[in-house]
Amino acid sequence: MNRRIALRHLALISGGLALIPSCDFSSDDILAAYDKLKVTASQKTLLGDISNTIIPAGEIKGALDLEVPDFILVMINDCYTAENQALFTKGFAAFPDYVKKTGGSNFEKLDTKKKEEIIQAGTKLEGGETEEGQTNKAISYFLNTTKRFTIQGYMASEYIQTEVIPYSLIPGEYNGAVLITDLQKPRING
Repeated sequence: MNRRIALRHLALISGGLALIPSCDFSSDDILAAYDKLKVTASQKTLLGDISNTIIPAGEIKGALDLEVPDFILVMINDCYTAENQALFTKGFAAFPDYVKKTGGSNFEKLDTKKKEEIIQAGTKLEGGETEEGQTNKAISYFLNTTKRFTIQGYMASEYIQTEVIPYSLIPGEYNGAVLITDLQKPRING
């Protein structure tokens, strides 16, 4: 083996070993894809649980099965202004405390009925000039935005557009002699 190659490999290995202690392998790192929001993996799990409460799985797939939380975070990260992102993030951070105060437990430990009640009550919170009022406003904004993007992401997903309600770019042919009972799945025309 060539001595230069051996020294090069040795330098690369020792440089890599020197960098390992500076790496942070904690489980609650900020997800890099959502750089403006500073979302952690546990917050993304909570958002998935909220969106799955809004549109649960049943006969067809639910919001979590279609990865709607990723859609929500991408839309907030890429399309919203800095003020709206800050309000969303503030509401997102305050939501677990709101759940503990109103539900008495963590959101993931509650039953489905209680989760639905908390989300419904949270969307109707009104803010004021006090610190608590500003927090309530942020929680309401967070839940309403999450609800809107959950529905939008779910309805725009490939699964819904191809299997549940097939999308047709142009209207089909006109046939006036078809009985209503003979109709198949509805088509969404664009």
